[in-house]
Amino acid sequence: MIKTGIFSGSFNPIHIGHLALANYLCEFEGLDEVWFLVTPHNPLKEKADLWPDEFRLKLVRAAIEDYPKFKASDFEFTLPQPSYTINTLNALSRHYPDRKFHLIIGSDNWLTFNRWYKADEILANYPLIIYPRPGYSVDFDSRANLPTNVVLSQAPVFDISSTFIRGSLKSGHDIRYFLHPSVYRIIKEQYQSPT
Repeated sequence: MIKTGIFSGSFNPIHIGHLALANYLCEFEGLDEVWFLVTPHNPLKEKADLWPDEFRLKLVRAAIEDYPKFKASDFEFTLPQPSYTINTLNALSRHYPDRKFHLIIGSDNWLTFNRWYKADEILANYPLIIYPRPGYSVDFDSRANLPTNVVLSQAPVFDISSTFIRGSLKSGHDIRYFLHPSVYRIIKEQYQSPT
């Protein structure tokens, strides 16, 4: 079975924090690949805040094209909205029976995971990899209290957000080193001031 990490998010836009984290998970946490699953609508976010779905997907594809362990996925684009993680994971498992899907979430999401739709079913059927987020500590000494299929990643902390990226672009800051060069070029050339 191919160990496939599902890194689901709006990627609004994808930035170097996303890429470096996924790179770490492939090279140091034993994943064979990471799929960047671009979500058309997160139930916890206002849809109006999202850049167009196809544009965000285009940016992800541009960012990952040189690394064979990464894949951009629009799988959720055809699923009923809003997208719930358990429905997506179950559908992925049906479509790709040769893969064992691992859900990648931040420590901020783990602290509220019990409120997720069918959280118990996710835990029962899919391994989780929790990566650190600034300001959201998960006690690494409490591993004995975690479900057996939950891994606390020792990935470096990347304090970069897509909100920061969008705001900086709107205000005219040159933040090219926060983005993959292809992503920065596309945004500058085709979508200078997204709203």
